[in-house]
Amino acid sequence: MKMFWTWKGFGKISAKAPAELSQKELDRLRAVELFSKTRDVGLVCSLFGISRATLYRVLHRFNPRNLMSLRDKSKKPKHLRVPEWPLELILAVRGLREEWPGIGKDKLVKLLRDEKGIHASASTVGRIIGYLKKRGELVEPRRNGISPKRREKRPYATRKPREYQALAPGDLVEVDTMDIRPLPGIVMKQFTARDMVSRWDVLMVRTRATANTASEFLKVLAERMPFEIKAIQVDGGSEFRAEFEESCRQMGIRLFVLPPRSPKLNGSVERANRTHTEEFYEFYHGSWNVAELNDALRLHEIKYNTRRPHQSLGQITPLKFLLDNGIIDSFHHPALSHM
Repeated sequence: MKMFWTWKGFGKISAKAPAELSQKELDRLRAVELFSKTRDVGLVCSLFGISRATLYRVLHRFNPRNLMSLRDKSKKPKHLRVPEWPLELILAVRGLREEWPGIGKDKLVKLLRDEKGIHASASTVGRIIGYLKKRGELVEPRRNGISPKRREKRPYATRKPREYQALAPGDLVEVDTMDIRPLPGIVMKQFTARDMVSRWDVLMVRTRATANTASEFLKVLAERMPFEIKAIQVDGGSEFRAEFEESCRQMGIRLFVLPPRSPKLNGSVERANRTHTEEFYEFYHGSWNVAELNDALRLHEIKYNTRRPHQSLGQITPLKFLLDNGIIDSFHHPALSHM
């Protein structure tokens, strides 16, 4: 083991260690300092939770004039294996890749076997493609950019964490849209929101489902839900982006977005859409003017929340559920003042 002696002022060096040192490296410096004072290997190892071999290694390479010597050295091998592929395989991969620039290595393996009679693994083909690109011997053609874009990272919305649970009204409100096609050539959009705990629903119809109308629905939702909304869950539709996402951020409402092709994760509001179709639209014979339809839909919403028993709530109404659990006071809550 390389032994060394510290000089006067060593403690000041450790106290003013450069900011570039990580916590792990600072601990090593303190271990070296403690060892220089005590020469007790067992004490240092037990105090810093390191093995004797580690301590000896740190002491061996430590240079008091260069605290960067406390850093881990690269574990990269000194001698790297140089890949050795047959020239025939390299040329075959390059030729097929140039002919088929849009397919992956797994399909290239099949083409190599069927057309060239060459057997190679997908990992080998992938390494050869990377090798050729690095040497500039394989240049990917410029893409036209007309393929469907991959989903970009949302500025505010996130996936709902697995551990997140809706335990109280407002903890999670599912929001969705539904097509209303009453007559040929007429299409309207219904915005539906359902609270996962109380089953309280809010409904609104507009001629189109855009981020602007969705943002408008968010304000209506905050007015008609008789409790604070903490989180909303939506699918990846364009109407739930832009202004809607920004409105959620400004209102302090967490926004969870579903993974692609997974409407079952918003099953509660999907079931609500079916219920309102069967109980309202199937028996509605009024005007299909948006304003008049919304008036009729509002009356249905009030009946649904205050008079209709819900099996999932033990055959009581959402209103009674909220009252029984002390969530609201029917005489004072603004959301109930016009009912």
